[in-house]
Amino acid sequence: MYFLFKIIALLPLPLLQLVASWIAILLNSHDSSMKRITRINLQLAYPDLSPEQQQLLIKNSLKSQCMSYVESIKCWGMPPEYNRALLKNTYGEQYFTEALANKKGVIVVIAHFGCWELLTTWLNLYSSPMIMYKPHKNKGINRFMLEARQRLSTTLVPTDENGVRAIFKHLKQGGLTVILPDHLPKESGGIYSNFFGQKTLSTTLVSKLASKTQCNVIGVSCIRDGISGFNVHCSQLSDDILSKDLQTSVDSLNQNLEDMINVAPEQYIWSYKRFRKIEGQNNIYRLQRN
Repeated sequence: MYFLFKIIALLPLPLLQLVASWIAILLNSHDSSMKRITRINLQLAYPDLSPEQQQLLIKNSLKSQCMSYVESIKCWGMPPEYNRALLKNTYGEQYFTEALANKKGVIVVIAHFGCWELLTTWLNLYSSPMIMYKPHKNKGINRFMLEARQRLSTTLVPTDENGVRAIFKHLKQGGLTVILPDHLPKESGGIYSNFFGQKTLSTTLVSKLASKTQCNVIGVSCIRDGISGFNVHCSQLSDDILSKDLQTSVDSLNQNLEDMINVAPEQYIWSYKRFRKIEGQNNIYRLQRN
């Protein structure tokens, strides 16, 4: 896989995006697992859309998701200078630079949305982030990803208690960390909170770090804009995320994540089983097969 990814990364980005579009057409023409999960999630998240609107959003979502995957491989395989050249505009940059300037520490909240892998390169223009890293199960892919991470001034820490302690210390010293809080956590690391209308298990990591350090919490997205171009969007998230009340903080964070995703909902990774643990319900993805 390492050498395959190396070869893929050498191909022009427009060609990779075109191939991704063809793959998406195939996935949409069959009842693929990716399409099925995307459909379930979009029906839950946007129940008021008409059947025609749902079908269009599913189609566009599959295309965007396939693009996101090949774009990630391209970004991992290319030097930082190439990746930075893909970024055309930055909106709300003042929220980010002001947060850095006050030396209280910064948590950058990123969703699995658009081309999020480009954001590490962008963040390195301003700071040296500390980021949690979980090794990929495939050794070749892990080697490829690590090489990409190590080309930047980024400190990688494990996804365990030692990593959390390192990030806490880094924030207290005025540093910057990046967290993607839209994953499904373990029961021990989450509480139930509303996300796109579903009371789903949600991570508490951002909330606990923010509450203890009273740092800045900034939302950053990298949204695809046409062919081979991307825009960075920065937003100042709610002060409620700093609340000592954990439920208030997580609820606020989830609402802010929704707002970030709703800028271009077709670019979110809807094929992830985000709603596998909804309060009072069985696994909805398993039920849909019956």
